[in-house]
Amino acid sequence: MATLAPGEAAASSHREAPLISGTPQYDNTDLYAFVSPDHPDTTTIVANWIPFEEPAGGPNFFPFAEDAQYDIHVDNNGDAQGDLLFRYTFKTHVKNKKTFLYNTGAVESLDDPDLNVTQTYDLELVKLKGRKEVHRTKLADDVPVAPSNVGKASMPDYRKLRDQAVYHLPNGAKSFAGQADDPFFLDLRVFDLLYGGDLSEVGNDTLKGYNVNSIALQLPTDLITESSHQPVVGIWSTTQRRNAQGYYTQVSRLGNPLVNEVVNPLKDKDTFNASTPRDDARFLKNVTNPELPKLIEAIYKIKAPTEPRNDLVDVFLKGVKGLNQPPYVTPAEELRLNTSVKPTMHPKRLGVLDGDNAGFPNGRRLTDDVIDASLQVVEGELVGSKNDLGDAVDKNDKDFEKSFPYVALPTEGSRGSTAKTDAAVRSQLGDALTGSSTSDTPLIAASAGAGAAGILLVGGGLLWWRRTRGRAY
Repeated sequence: MATLAPGEAAASSHREAPLISGTPQYDNTDLYAFVSPDHPDTTTIVANWIPFEEPAGGPNFFPFAEDAQYDIHVDNNGDAQGDLLFRYTFKTHVKNKKTFLYNTGAVESLDDPDLNVTQTYDLELVKLKGRKEVHRTKLADDVPVAPSNVGKASMPDYRKLRDQAVYHLPNGAKSFAGQADDPFFLDLRVFDLLYGGDLSEVGNDTLKGYNVNSIALQLPTDLITESSHQPVVGIWSTTQRRNAQGYYTQVSRLGNPLVNEVVNPLKDKDTFNASTPRDDARFLKNVTNPELPKLIEAIYKIKAPTEPRNDLVDVFLKGVKGLNQPPYVTPAEELRLNTSVKPTMHPKRLGVLDGDNAGFPNGRRLTDDVIDASLQVVEGELVGSKNDLGDAVDKNDKDFEKSFPYVALPTEGSRGSTAKTDAAVRSQLGDALTGSSTSDTPLIAASAGAGAAGILLVGGGLLWWRRTRGRAY
């Protein structure tokens, strides 16, 4: 049973609630917070949106929404109310609206004229007291976003574009927004009734090859903590969408992974996405009387721990006492991080469960196996039911970066010029592939501003018409 697939593994917040599943631009997928391994006086927060980005999903690819506020909240005193809010808002810019192309040639830089569709963002810091705004500061204005990775022909050096999208803020802070490999790793096929009792299929990373849109912030730790004597912060991310009346309404929320997928039943999922941590008492029964252990007992005959599950309240709503639980804490669903715990050179994927206090549930690093750790806790690891349950996916399919923004480069949408064309395709393309033409086949003819791809499409179409116009049907 050591490879039991976790029933809560719903790709953290990928399509976790009925309403948000239909609007992926506003859907939080995952949230990470950790002490920066290469700059331990800073804290890095990574928040992801837009699940299951198919890399070849053009021609419009995957922009951030312009009618949304993408927010990262920080509670630095444990009262379940935000004290700091970092707000990202995005604008889309199109150079040439007469082409369908995302880019009209090879893109060498973020300001390359061949990058036809671009985005920029503004970043604001809002300081709060209770529910009231007390101060607002614009930290960045019109910062370029790293584009979707169209392919190697379009973006031959995507890492260069990623590096150019890292923006340096005052006081040594950094910001990034753009596409990245989805860092969450798990075997997602558990919704087939927890594999129907058959564990032969586990061990496949279902999110391999998919991308997300990432927002990353690296901040001086003393900017976000209440004081050196109270180093624990609670973090969550939200999305607000502008309605027809021009007002913003919260439509998505994420703190700890896996909460709204499995802990909350269908009747509460949309309500949770519109709620704030200070109102989380309404969801308490979902934590103290969870459904998942009962399902595992029914299918795999592993006895569910005794309820009420106060151990889950302590770990996931308050923080681990003596580690990341703030004094006078108000129970709430936040990702809690003790920023005074220094990063380790050799992270253990199970984090605190394996004696590595720099990992989950003390914050969440990109390498933390939150599926296995959460499943073992849900199945009673902290109340005497020792187990080694997991989904047999122990790491991401791509290595993470050693420096900010740490997330792996996105999978490209096309192999482009590096692809090898087999004999069958060559035969089908014929003259169009070899570049042969006649005077009545203008393969290289286009109006000013047309891209190479448009020329090839027009030429190929004329070539087909010339070859077939004399046929009788």
